[in-house]
Order: sequence, then structure tokens, then C-alpha cells
Amino acid sequence: MILAAFSVLAISANNIYAQDEAAAPAQEEAVAPAAEEVSAPAAAADETPLNQALKTKFIEGGAGFMSLIILCLVIGLALCIERILYLTFAKTNTQKLLANVEAALAEGGIEKAKEVCRNTRGPVASIFYQGLLRYDQGVDTVEKTIVSYGSVQMSNMESGLSWISLFIAIAPSLGFLGTVIGMIKAFDDIQKAGDISPNVVAGGMKVALITTVGGLIVAMILQVFYNYILAKIESLTIDMEDSSISLVDMITKYNKK
Repeated sequence: MILAAFSVLAISANNIYAQDEAAAPAQEEAVAPAAEEVSAPAAAADETPLNQALKTKFIEGGAGFMSLIILCLVIGLALCIERILYLTFAKTNTQKLLANVEAALAEGGIEKAKEVCRNTRGPVASIFYQGLLRYDQGVDTVEKTIVSYGSVQMSNMESGLSWISLFIAIAPSLGFLGTVIGMIKAFDDIQKAGDISPNVVAGGMKVALITTVGGLIVAMILQVFYNYILAKIESLTIDMEDSSISLVDMITKYNKK
């Protein structure tokens, strides 16, 4: 995904530069446009496609910092999508699983219940299996095993979140760094020109603003995905805790029989 994104950006940038170089000689040879054609550039600017405008802003913001910001977006989105898919497949119908385990205990005992858990995907079924695996050691051991293995499953669900939060923090930081460098460039231009006119500082200020906006947009996009992932983890955690308590009660009743 990263290589594909950079390939698209590189090809797009080359195409824009090629178009600009090809258009330069034509503009030099062209005859001054008539009064009716003066408004044509403005109309063309209004009709610029969104992807073309984004490519132009990417080049104007500086390939160095904008590439790093895009890299943060690509890697961060890849991690977010991976976590969302993992959590989606980890979702289990806990009520149905508990009913199947209870029926299995009534029909075939612990071994039948373990078989049901083995054939069911998701962290809840894995926790049930680990608890049933230690049934012969007592109900207290089963409860401790469920709690311990539940912590392991929680760690698995939260894997990669630290990297997503890193990209959320580093994207705007890169944008602000580009802002500082753009301001330095603007002051260098003022010093060289010996003038503080808007035309002198416009270039550096433009770079500064574009990199800042890019970094903030990337951070906001990743933050939305990050909060969505946290909400899914919280929902799964509640299901795990609730169903684990029900399993312990179920095993206690079976043990009394």
C-alpha cells in the first residue's frame, strides 16, 4: 500500500511538471488573448478537479514534508484497517456460545464443551476453552485462568494502537515543523530582497500553511479511526467479562451435579 501510494504521487508529480514544461513554450509563442479570453484561466481554475488540486497543493507544500505526512496517513490507515478487521472477526455471539456450551455440558460433559469452544472463533471462545481445560484443577483455578487469559486477549486486541497514536501525534508535528521552516524561508527571502513586500514572503508563508493543514487533516482522520477502534475494543471487553462470569457460574452448577 505504501509503495503504491508513493508511486501514484511520484507519477502525478512528474505529469504536472511535464505539463508545466510543455505549456511554457506554447505560452511564449502564443499571441496575446482577446478580451473575451481573459476570463478563461479563472473559469478553468474554478473547474479544476479535486485530485488535481490536491496534487498541486502537495507539490507546493514541499515534497519532503508532504511525503512524510502522506506516509503517516498511509501507514496509520493500514494499521487502523488491520485492527478493524481483526476486531470485526473477533466479534462472537456470546449468548449463542453460552447456550451451546451449556447444552454440551448437559449432553457430553467438559470434553463436549471444549469441542464447542474449539470450533468457535473469537477471543471469548478461546477464554472459555482455556478455563475448561483446567476444570480438573478446581473452579477457583478455572476462574483465575479465565481472568489471566482475558488479559492476554485484551493485549492482542490493543496491539498496534500505540503506533496509531504515534502517527496521530507526529503528523501535526511534521506540519508545524514545515511551518517553522517555511517562516525561516520567508525571513531569508526578506533579508535577501531587503524588502518586506507581500510578494517576497508569499512563497514561504504558503509552504508553511499547506504543511500545517496537511498534518492536521491527517491527524483528524486517524483520530476518528482510533476512537472507533477503542469503542469496538470496549464493546468486546464488556462481552468477554459478562460471558466469563456466566461461564464460571455454569461450571459451578455443573460441578455440584
